[in-house]
Amino acid sequence: MALGNIDYITLGVFIALFAIFTILGFWASRWRRGDLSKIDEWGLGGRRLGWLLVWFLMGADLFTAYTFIAVPSGVLASGSLYFFAVPYVAWGFGVALLTMPRLWTVSRNKGYVTASDFVKERFNNRTLAIAVALTGVVAELPYIALQIVGMQAVLAAMLAGLTGVVSKTVSDIALLIAFIILASFTFTSGLRGAAVTGVFKDILIWITVIAVIVIVPLSYGGFATAFHNAALNSANVNHALNNAKGSILYSYLSPKLIPAYFSLSLGSALALYLYPHAINGSLSSEDKGKLKLGTSLLPLYGIGLALLALFGVLIYAVPNALKAVISLGAGTFVVPSLIAYTMPDWFVGLAFLAIFIGGLVPAAIMAIGVANLLVRNVIKEFRTLQPKTEATLAKITSTVFKFVALGFVFVVPATYAIQLQLLGGILITQTLPSVFLGLYTKRLNGWATFAGWASGIALSLALVYEANAKFGVIKTSLYSTPLGPIYISLIALAVNVVIAVVGSIIAYGIGWRPSEKIKEDEIVKEM
Repeated sequence: MALGNIDYITLGVFIALFAIFTILGFWASRWRRGDLSKIDEWGLGGRRLGWLLVWFLMGADLFTAYTFIAVPSGVLASGSLYFFAVPYVAWGFGVALLTMPRLWTVSRNKGYVTASDFVKERFNNRTLAIAVALTGVVAELPYIALQIVGMQAVLAAMLAGLTGVVSKTVSDIALLIAFIILASFTFTSGLRGAAVTGVFKDILIWITVIAVIVIVPLSYGGFATAFHNAALNSANVNHALNNAKGSILYSYLSPKLIPAYFSLSLGSALALYLYPHAINGSLSSEDKGKLKLGTSLLPLYGIGLALLALFGVLIYAVPNALKAVISLGAGTFVVPSLIAYTMPDWFVGLAFLAIFIGGLVPAAIMAIGVANLLVRNVIKEFRTLQPKTEATLAKITSTVFKFVALGFVFVVPATYAIQLQLLGGILITQTLPSVFLGLYTKRLNGWATFAGWASGIALSLALVYEANAKFGVIKTSLYSTPLGPIYISLIALAVNVVIAVVGSIIAYGIGWRPSEKIKEDEIVKEM
């Protein structure tokens, strides 16, 4: 079927802006030149990003292609529950301000590149550091895959508008070309490429969000019309999309879902800055003050995310766009359809490109974070690497990881990638005691903390298994308790922390004493 105001002008704008994106990615290697044969220059931008670039870089991790697709789609399917993304982002930046400046300081003082570098010396435990690194790698793969899912939705919408049909072959070829270009300039420019292209991407994203949230309500009866139509038609829409949840409560949250809403917000906030890409971006800051300033301004992106979530309701004010989502049979087309039916053709090209590179930029940052972990905290633990070899291996690993994620999406259904990402978010939270608590106390024993991590991982898997009909399909990350549905990561984390603390008390009682490899002033004082 044809899809709104999509034509060859749309395609031309898309291609022209993508060409600018590519040029910026390769040019970035010349920006603030450094020795890119060193891993901290390639993988952390030489630790020379100012507050504005830190703001854009971390914002690039928040406003991703999948965020553009998943949040409005979730609001369409689940109503108010999916607005948990709004407080989660606000709380997440609070967590970041409490933890990232301390991690930045000790990393600069000690030359760390990853969180696992810190964990290894803080706890004097190589096994725990490897466990933290591997958890980050496992959690990041489906996260990158989901960016590709979001990019696929944009390509599918464009093909539907241009040809009336969606060709998976054409879409896959386009994705492959885009990832070859991304891999090339990431190999050449490292985090500098992600930072510079992130600025370009975020400018386009903000233009898209602000334009749609202003123009569409003014042109289609405002949010009053959207909420009215949602109340009347949400049950039929969900039935048509094979999401039989009955009438969705858009205007308020059911009391039964309050524990789910709160625990999803809190658990997601705790997880956000444990992901390797978030830590990697934070450690790239030029100094602690600029990191704090850039992070403190990130709630502006939270406002943008709140506006974006409203797209899932706003589409009810545009009947043709809603019909297109139903015809295409997937909630992932909410934002592409809304834009295609309400904005001029040239703007559709700009918006689609913004969403598309909204997957590429985070994918680059995530792959760099994973490469740093695998090389420094896994491979380097078993063989000696010279600095140049270490950086080269990280570049190669980053490239391979991008295409592994791409192949993952080509081979498995998109819904499976989404299901694994739910699990990945639960797993990464189990590294909190070793990373976040380790920044504030040296009195956690390494082996007790490892036991807590292992217990948290095991319990996470068991609860997900139980909550999802024996892994038949992972549809939920919530577990029913007497208090109501609770996010599984918080349940597992509570057990994790108790075991780490109790184990440390026992270890201290039998003669263990904290490692002195990291002095307290190295955590709180800049060089």
